[in-house]
Amino acid sequence: MVAEQVQTKPNYRNIKSIDKRTNLSHEDFINEYVNKSLPVVLTDAAKDWMAMGKYTPEFFKKNYPNITKTINGVTYRMDDFIDHMLVANADNKAPYPYNFNVEKVFPELMADFLPEIIYGNIDRINHPLMPKKFLQGTTVYEIFLGGNGSSFPFLHYDALFMHTQITQIYGSKIFIMYPPDQTPNMYPYPDNPKFSQVNFHEPDYEKFPLFKEAQSIEITVEEGETILFPSGWWHTTRITEPCISLGRAQLNAHNWDNFIQDRYDNWKKKISIFAAPVLAYGKIVGGIMNAQDK
Repeated sequence: MVAEQVQTKPNYRNIKSIDKRTNLSHEDFINEYVNKSLPVVLTDAAKDWMAMGKYTPEFFKKNYPNITKTINGVTYRMDDFIDHMLVANADNKAPYPYNFNVEKVFPELMADFLPEIIYGNIDRINHPLMPKKFLQGTTVYEIFLGGNGSSFPFLHYDALFMHTQITQIYGSKIFIMYPPDQTPNMYPYPDNPKFSQVNFHEPDYEKFPLFKEAQSIEITVEEGETILFPSGWWHTTRITEPCISLGRAQLNAHNWDNFIQDRYDNWKKKISIFAAPVLAYGKIVGGIMNAQDK
């Protein structure tokens, strides 16, 4: 097992693109991407998933027609959404994000996303020492369905300082990404610093002049491919064809301290008496997991 190392601060200014790798060894994955806090697209990491070729729009329409999702106050049935998704375009967008917690809504599908893809050496999310309460505020396994012309509505990085994994099960998706060193150009909300105030579709450069200097990296993740990227990378997505994606939150040695600090801050706001035990437990468990990493 390759140890996860304490990373030095990357020089993001030299990053102009995101690698696509096939048949990447675990050792090279850790050394070239995880330990350098760099995104990567793995073209074959999900090749053995039973979900591939099985989870189509027709599959969800046939098996889950009555499942609903409310977006902007409007409730959409799965079968109606699928019909719209398949004919959507820029002038007739399907509502987005049309997303669901797999463990809660489709628990019977979980086995079709194996083997797990782990952004590190061990799976800290599903570790026996990980309390489920610590994960409140994020969705670990999430299915997104979208149609041509849609895009994720916000520039953001993921809740709880999670690393991100997105696998394209059906169709492709375009990712627009900004490295962490461009955070000042993103104008984070003071009370919600993981979200940008900028409307990236129509940026107001008078109000947010530094966004002009933001240098994005765009990459298309094709059907069957998986993108993994570290916490702190600002991102949004654009869709040009019907697509289905699986999102998966990831924890490793590099984001553990930020994750535990986030949990401490959250408990301190809600029930302050529990905050210190959360922090202490997180540090103890983090030490155990760090040892297991090695």
